[in-house]
Amino acid sequence: MTDVGFHARRYGPPPREGRPAHVLVHGLGLSGRYFVPLARRLAAGGASVVVPDLPGNGRSRSVVRRAPDVERLADALAHGLERGLPPGPAVLVANSVGCQVVAALAARHPHLVSHLVLVGPALDPRASGLRQFGRLVADAPREPLALLAVAGFDYLVTGPLRCAASFRHALRDAADAFEAHLARVRAPTLAVRGAGDTIASVAWTRRVADLVADGYAQDIPGAAHAAHFGAPDALAALIEKFTAGEPG
Repeated sequence: MTDVGFHARRYGPPPREGRPAHVLVHGLGLSGRYFVPLARRLAAGGASVVVPDLPGNGRSRSVVRRAPDVERLADALAHGLERGLPPGPAVLVANSVGCQVVAALAARHPHLVSHLVLVGPALDPRASGLRQFGRLVADAPREPLALLAVAGFDYLVTGPLRCAASFRHALRDAADAFEAHLARVRAPTLAVRGAGDTIASVAWTRRVADLVADGYAQDIPGAAHAAHFGAPDALAALIEKFTAGEPG
């Protein structure tokens, strides 16, 4: 994607009228690289897929001097969608703290959203920062080794100070705005949880689905927090059914 203010990868056919593009939004401190397995699977099914590195992360690290907060990331992504895609709403697929970004985007720019798919939605406002960090550590052994390598490299690129600042922004958003943003979402929303996810609990994932006007929840067996990496075929099939109007 060009002229949108940040780096993004493309997969599948070019976006076209009448068929929403799929935009895959990464979590805290990461890049879009860990969405590549899902992007390729969706593209193989004929979808146009865009995978951005949000400002301050990955190949977009130099776009900003400091880690933006959640709402600024949402507005930057909205601006990129308006400039880089044809008119019409997109299917937004996000993981972890990326779910907070797309929830803010859907609340603030509803015309840009066709469907939301929230994979391992984080952060749960009822858990402290220390507890959230502990859940992240507990999840790591449940993820594929290849994911840990990708994530470790991305965290180094983003840098520990920016990761820490982004975590503070995410905690603040979770406490102050995440649930309010979800309550304003009008697009059909699917909250997906890997059955082994230690970060997004069953109860919290169900609450996310209940907060939106048209929400559904689904578990994926054999996956953890990054279900899009650990089970891309299963998640792609869910997304395809959901966007075709089959939430179950």
